[in-house]
Amino acid sequence: MDSRKWFILLTGLAVGAIAAILVKLGNPANMGFCIACFERDIAGAIGLHRAGIVQYMRPEIIGLILGAMLTSMFAGEFKTRGGSATFVRFIMGVFMMIGALVFLGCPLRDILRMAGGDFNAVVALIGFICGVGAGVFFLKKGFNLGRAEFSHSNAGGYLLPIIFVFFLFLLIKGTVFNPDAGGPLFFSTEGPGSMAAPLGIALLAGLVVGFLAQRTRLCLSGGIRDFILIKDNYLLLGFIGIFIGALILNIIFGFFKPGFADQPVAHTMQVWNFLGLFLVGLTATLLGGCPLRQLILSGEGDMDAASVVAGMTVGAAFCHNFMLAGSPAGVGIYGQIACVVGIILMGWIGWSFRED
Repeated sequence: MDSRKWFILLTGLAVGAIAAILVKLGNPANMGFCIACFERDIAGAIGLHRAGIVQYMRPEIIGLILGAMLTSMFAGEFKTRGGSATFVRFIMGVFMMIGALVFLGCPLRDILRMAGGDFNAVVALIGFICGVGAGVFFLKKGFNLGRAEFSHSNAGGYLLPIIFVFFLFLLIKGTVFNPDAGGPLFFSTEGPGSMAAPLGIALLAGLVVGFLAQRTRLCLSGGIRDFILIKDNYLLLGFIGIFIGALILNIIFGFFKPGFADQPVAHTMQVWNFLGLFLVGLTATLLGGCPLRQLILSGEGDMDAASVVAGMTVGAAFCHNFMLAGSPAGVGIYGQIACVVGIILMGWIGWSFRED
């Protein structure tokens, strides 16, 4: 195995270990790192939804974006680009979040849940693989959202990182503009949103993972896509490493509890575990990257990826304002309908954006 593959495997081991350590330090169980869950918490923190148990400005997400930005700048890879079906990408980001919150986790959390012994996540992984396979079908048929253009100025690429730096300032300072109504940031006092590792450690963890993910191009949907298309296992090695790193520390910390029932922030409605991540896998493949990859790309100056991140944040608000998100009790009828609609819509987009 060459040095490049060893590096991404070691990166995965480090990310998995960091995720388990963050749980030990206070993050929700099996949720040391979850892009979808943490963006949902951020949406709640800025008042886009009012689900009181999932509101917190997660420093890990801020660290991921800033880590990717700083790393790409030092490597000479920060380049502002965009204009590839930007609004379509925004809508796809909305539905990628819907699929993730029907399952209750992004692809990264799916691997972390498996490393914690959650068998429901195995069902979801099968759904994710099938979703990526469906996306590959459209890629083979000529799917293309169009070419992104490089900008003559890098200013646009800094906008999303600047917004998150402002969020970090608010988090650290704790400014309250309206003492009666609360805000500008809202914080859960119970539930997953109230569980958090210390701010400084969480931010540092995000910066480290942002650096590693930027250098290795870490992406689960991309790994499965590449293996299907060209039998390349490079990106998959990273997620094998994440699983092993988290599994080892989960066992050491006593977090490993195998089974379907009574798993933390999870449900046992297997059809919707499967279909939720099927939708995420299909959407991520058409977008060219999973939720983690979209954050890293946005840190590199990709404004199209930034629109996906914005879409996911808005999607999280929709999930809780319109009762679409799953819960430990299961997935309600509105969430089921939204998931099926999302799969149909992504299929329509996949078919419609074929090159002649």
